[in-house]
Amino acid sequence: MIQAAMDADLLQLPREPGVDFVRVRFAGDSGDGIQTTGALFTQSAADFGNNFATFPDYPAEIRAPAGTTAGVSAFSLNIGSGAIYTHGDLPDVLVAFNAAALAMHWKSLGPDGLLLLDSAGMTTRLIQRAGFPADPRQDGTLEGFEVIELDISSLTIAATEEFGLTRKQSLQARNMWALGLTLWLFAKDVEPAAKEVAKKFARDPEVAGANLAALHAGHAYGETHELAKSGPRYDIAPAPLPPGLYRAASGSEALTLGVVAAARLAGRPLFYASYPITPASPILHRLAGIQAPDITVFQAEDEIAAASAAIGAAFGGCLATTASSGPGLALMTEALGLAIAAELPLLVIDVQRAGPSTGMPTKTEQSDLLFAASGRNGDTPLPVIAAKSPADCFDAAIEAARIAIRHMTPAILLADAYLVNAAAPWRLPSRDALDPEPLRPNILQAPGEGHPFRRDPETLGRDWPLPGTPGLEHRIGGLERDADTGQVSYDPANHQRMTEIRCGKIDRIRSALPDIAPEIGSGAGPLAVLGWGSTYGAIHVATRRARAAGQEVDHIHLRHLSPLPPNLEELLDGYDRILLPELNMGQLAWMLRGTTRTPVIPLRKVAGQPFLAREISNAIREALPQ
Repeated sequence: MIQAAMDADLLQLPREPGVDFVRVRFAGDSGDGIQTTGALFTQSAADFGNNFATFPDYPAEIRAPAGTTAGVSAFSLNIGSGAIYTHGDLPDVLVAFNAAALAMHWKSLGPDGLLLLDSAGMTTRLIQRAGFPADPRQDGTLEGFEVIELDISSLTIAATEEFGLTRKQSLQARNMWALGLTLWLFAKDVEPAAKEVAKKFARDPEVAGANLAALHAGHAYGETHELAKSGPRYDIAPAPLPPGLYRAASGSEALTLGVVAAARLAGRPLFYASYPITPASPILHRLAGIQAPDITVFQAEDEIAAASAAIGAAFGGCLATTASSGPGLALMTEALGLAIAAELPLLVIDVQRAGPSTGMPTKTEQSDLLFAASGRNGDTPLPVIAAKSPADCFDAAIEAARIAIRHMTPAILLADAYLVNAAAPWRLPSRDALDPEPLRPNILQAPGEGHPFRRDPETLGRDWPLPGTPGLEHRIGGLERDADTGQVSYDPANHQRMTEIRCGKIDRIRSALPDIAPEIGSGAGPLAVLGWGSTYGAIHVATRRARAAGQEVDHIHLRHLSPLPPNLEELLDGYDRILLPELNMGQLAWMLRGTTRTPVIPLRKVAGQPFLAREISNAIREALPQ
């Protein structure tokens, strides 16, 4: 009955663009305030009660030459009155501030899409710099789209004239003018955005006044000029969300609050150490802004120092956490081996980005999975889990901390650039809903309570003595040690035993994991789409679309990647084929070799961009028996 009700719900999903949901994208130079514009529009949609999902897409260069495609910044969001899982495949509305932004994004504009274009950014020089062979407004490139071309720059200068700013200063407010007009197109009140603008520029009254004037002028333009003939274009009703306290939360915000909640549930101080690296730096920034006596934030000189400092804090009884991206994780590998050898709980957040070496720092990928699972010297396995959505980052952080504390081991939590930068509504959990029991460590504060090398037979996690406690003095380090005394030992039999203990922790974690069940579907059939991490939204939407069209497809999503869930082999064996989309060249597919008899069809994408639902829909059609 539950499955039948779910399937009926899928068939009734609102799916009409412009009525039940609208996808909008802002694009311009990295200095045009695109991310601020998108964030303010998102806040207005949230205040109105819409459901939403966002995708900020940053250029990798700090400041590429103005008007070039390398410097284009974009912000996409999907707002709706029903369930929203992705930022949307094809935007219905594209706001382009110059020719380069148009060049990067006009091909993604949906059929009959609306293009709002700043004519001041479409000079002959800028058109040529963007790579257009001719003016796209005149050669038929934009045929089929509705184009609203306005001199937003001049309109902004006129709106801000009273504040006595220079032309350059006035033009910095043109994103607010465009935001005001876009809010009118979406029948959104300008006041929520105005309050945020006033707060943002509170220290500079003239700049605040100019931005507010531009915002109101753009909104008024829609009301008083030719755009008003048909009224606001899109009027998306509020979403019927379950009652509760909500906030618009990015993945980095949810991760930050998740590690704070985990530390407080465990009753331990939080120590966070990291070196700034894109795209993990927002966690450092947000934690540094929390003023609390039980939270210590340390910016280290590099990732080696950050991981080493965190290990010292774990030895001292803190919930120790560090975060980085692939290049930084590579530097941490020896320290991770030390934490495994010392049997200390350490939470490592890896916000994955594209490419080897420094790669593409602001673009997303899932290519650290194999490295996280086994990229260390010696037999040093550790648990690896992955978050699937911005809101899920909160729960995933708590789960990773639980495993680390319970089994006295480092744990790696995988996120990625898309996940931490994207935002969605998040229903804040109540204190009563968070159970502290699974995170309570076995802290030794007196000799009679235990021994530094006594292990729980169920978890193989050792006791956690606080340093400085009389009678509990002990040695830990990177050299192999005696399993019972902690003294340095080169005894072959002891090394065999310690290696088995370290590897045995993964087996104990696996046996304690709950069985995995499909997110959508019955657990058997011709095809299942298996995913992990941030592919969740696109897979979920594609699976829903397939089932609504009468196709028999299930969706399975993994949180625990090392070890894998205990019933995964049995579950996968119930299908004829497995489609596995990954933002890498097939790393989970490689890990699954020998795990299932069912053929696994990898769907690989390494473009620095998240999956689109239609890409997975196309793969589903190809994978199903004809």
